[in-house]
Amino acid sequence: MESYAPYLRTERTTRSVMGDVCLALLPALAGGVYFFGLRALWTALVSAVVCVLSEFVFQKLARQPVTAADGSALVTGLLLAMNLPATVPFWAVAVAGVFAIVVVKQLFGGIGSNIANPALMGRLFLMTVWPASVLQAPIPRTLPADAFTSATVLNAAKAGTESGYSLWQMFIGEIPGALGETSKLLLLVGFGYLCLRGLVNAGAAAVYIGSVVLLTFVFGPDGLFTGSILQNLLSGSLILGGCFMLTDYQFVSRRGRLLCALAAGIVTAGFRCFSAYPEGVCFGILTANCLAGLISLIESRHIYGKTAKNGRNGS
Repeated sequence: MESYAPYLRTERTTRSVMGDVCLALLPALAGGVYFFGLRALWTALVSAVVCVLSEFVFQKLARQPVTAADGSALVTGLLLAMNLPATVPFWAVAVAGVFAIVVVKQLFGGIGSNIANPALMGRLFLMTVWPASVLQAPIPRTLPADAFTSATVLNAAKAGTESGYSLWQMFIGEIPGALGETSKLLLLVGFGYLCLRGLVNAGAAAVYIGSVVLLTFVFGPDGLFTGSILQNLLSGSLILGGCFMLTDYQFVSRRGRLLCALAAGIVTAGFRCFSAYPEGVCFGILTANCLAGLISLIESRHIYGKTAKNGRNGS
C-alpha cells in the first residue's frame, strides 16, 4: 500500500491517552460512590478487572501480542460501569464485561478495529438478556426514601409527569439512575480535563448534544420535558455519551467527526421523541458507529503529496 509524506509523529501512546481518560472519569465515579455508596465502587472495580483479564486471557489463548496493559480494556470497564446502575449483580457486570471485550472488541481485531463501542454493546447485551438489571434506577442515599429504586427523570418525562427533582439536583447528580447518568457537573470536569489535554473533539460533542436537545425540543410530543430545554439536557446519559463515548477517532477530517455526531444525535432524539424506550444515547452512538464506513465514503480526505483533482503528485 502506498504512503505519502509528511508523516506526523507524537509522543503520546495508547497507554498515556487511556490513562488520561481514566483520570477524567474518576470525578464522576467518585460522585457515584458518594450518592450510591461503596456498591458503586465495587461495580466499577469488578467491571474493570473483568475487562482487563478478559483481554489478557483471550490474547494468550489466541497467541496474540498481549496488550491488556495499554489501558484500553480498563477504560472499557470503567465506561461499562458508568452505564450501569450500582444495583446490578456482580456476575451480570462480569458477563457484560466479557461480552464487551471478547465478542465486540477482540473478535473484530482489537483496539481500533472494532466497529462499535464495546462498553455500550455490553450494556445493550444486558438490556437484551436481562433488562430489569439495567433499567432499574437506585435512589441516591442522600435522599429520604421508602424504596431502593425509583423512576428516572427520563421515565417521568416520557410519562408526561413531573419527576420531582430540581435542575440543580440533576446537575450535581442527586437523582436516580446509572453511575454516569447522575452528576453532569463532575462529568464536565472530566471532559474539561480531556479538552485541556487535546484528546477529545469538543465540536463533535457539542454537535451531538446540541442536535439532541434541539430536535427533542422541536419534535417532541406535548408534555415531554414540559418544554424545558435544561431538563432535556440534564436527563439521562446524554452528557456522558457526548463527552466520553462518541467514538470519532476513525475520522481525520473535522467534517467526518461532525457528520458522525449529527447522525448519533438524530437517532438519539428519535428514540427520545417517538419510542417507548425513554433513553436513546446507547442506540444513537451505536448506530453512528455502524454508519462510520458510509460516512467515511461521503467525506473525502486529501492525501498529502497529491492534487485533489487528478491524484498526481503535487509539486
